[in-house]
Amino acid sequence: MALAVNDSNFEEVVLKSDKPAMVDFWAEWCGPCRMVAPYVEQMSDEYKDKALVVKVDVDNCPGIASKFGIRNIPTILFIKGGQVVDKQVGAVPKSSLVAKLEALL
Repeated sequence: MALAVNDSNFEEVVLKSDKPAMVDFWAEWCGPCRMVAPYVEQMSDEYKDKALVVKVDVDNCPGIASKFGIRNIPTILFIKGGQVVDKQVGAVPKSSLVAKLEALL
């Protein structure tokens, strides 16, 4: 299961990680977010030893969403070495997310 992070632990868990991270910014009421959610969960299991796959609920964590300029959801950020290196806005096939994450490994 993808780890839920929040305003207080995001920096420690994601930005300071030695693994690349895929961060799903989502909300409960967002239809397209529910479309990509199964992919995020599957990838959390598939990449558990190689990468972090985390979720940020934008309604509960407005600080992180604001810091990264998240205006539309779902937005998935790909972070390596504490820096955003790629981004996906909107619902896409799992293969698109896999390709972006694989590029960081």
